[in-house]
Amino acid sequence: MPTPRTTPVAALPLAALLLAAATGCSSSSGGGTSSGTIQVTTSDDACQISTGTVPAGQVELRIKNTGSKVTEVYVYAPGDRIVTERENIGPGTSATLTAEIKPGSYEIACKPGMTGNGIRQQLTVTGGSGSAAAAAADPRLDAAVAGYRQYVQAQADATIPVVEQFAAAVKAGDVAQAKALFAPSRVGWERTEPVAESFGDIDPKTDTREDGVEAGQQWTGWHRLEKSLWVNGTISDEDRTLADQLVTDLKDWQTRVGTAEITATSMANGAKELLDEVATGKVTGEEDRYSHTDLSDFAANVEGAKEAYDLLKPVVAEKDPQLVQSLDAEFAQIQALLAKYKQPDGSYTPYDQVTEAERKTFSDSVNALAEPLSRLAAAVAPASPTP
Repeated sequence: MPTPRTTPVAALPLAALLLAAATGCSSSSGGGTSSGTIQVTTSDDACQISTGTVPAGQVELRIKNTGSKVTEVYVYAPGDRIVTERENIGPGTSATLTAEIKPGSYEIACKPGMTGNGIRQQLTVTGGSGSAAAAAADPRLDAAVAGYRQYVQAQADATIPVVEQFAAAVKAGDVAQAKALFAPSRVGWERTEPVAESFGDIDPKTDTREDGVEAGQQWTGWHRLEKSLWVNGTISDEDRTLADQLVTDLKDWQTRVGTAEITATSMANGAKELLDEVATGKVTGEEDRYSHTDLSDFAANVEGAKEAYDLLKPVVAEKDPQLVQSLDAEFAQIQALLAKYKQPDGSYTPYDQVTEAERKTFSDSVNALAEPLSRLAAAVAPASPTP
């Protein structure tokens, strides 16, 4: 999950050039770039984009990592609301990111090492003939977005009672009960995490791991309580306060989730982001490092990704039937693999009991699904109208 971010300042193109000179970001008018395409070249200390202005509608970022560190690229709206992102771009590799973007001022951020606020570049998205509003509408995509809105709201609504039970157990000093409720309290969040992350401020308060805490930030949320339960084995007065805060922060998420900007391409990108979450946190065992409940989060991420895909599938089946065939097969494979580790009570085998060979099997399955899933956004992006 992303680290805390500062609020960007909207700037005119001239200011963007001055910022580039000061920070290592630069913008150039790369030749051969279509009006809705941005070439992004990221290294260990720079973030170059081929243009700082594109028309609204379908925008494609063609990313090349020339550095020595794994990186990620974000598009931020004001307030550090995430419009789209692509994580886990390895050294010497390339990635493509497709999104529907409305007119306005944005920032592109490259994050070498996948930490911090990133090296940022200003992006202006103009209105006009390329706008999403002018693109041919597909009622099936409208239905998919509506269905996904209902899904994310239902997940948030279902999360709150379980989180309240978890917090009540913490406040009562019932370590065993709090441990039992820790993983179930996270399922709805993990299924829809890209939507929660789009707000920018909720995820750092609820889901930051210890090594993701920035200078001056108080460590709060699930993983702070996880450490108390599994490492300390006791519950302090501070933990009781943090349990109440977790409920408050997640109720904020529940209230705001209905206002999230959701499009067909953001759904598709979100599905890919959930697989990136698995690859960078769950498969490695870093996410739930004290409780070892990683497979519960893993399963929730896969379930959330599949929900988005299933809603988009009618359009994808028409545009790219081979992609549907690949995704159906890979989702079935990874869900069958997870089912082997599910216990009769609904929990999953603790991840510290999963061997290195088994973890490699999980990793291979994630990679096999991630490749076709990375093509989902392009398959559902609306076509710009012919001039």
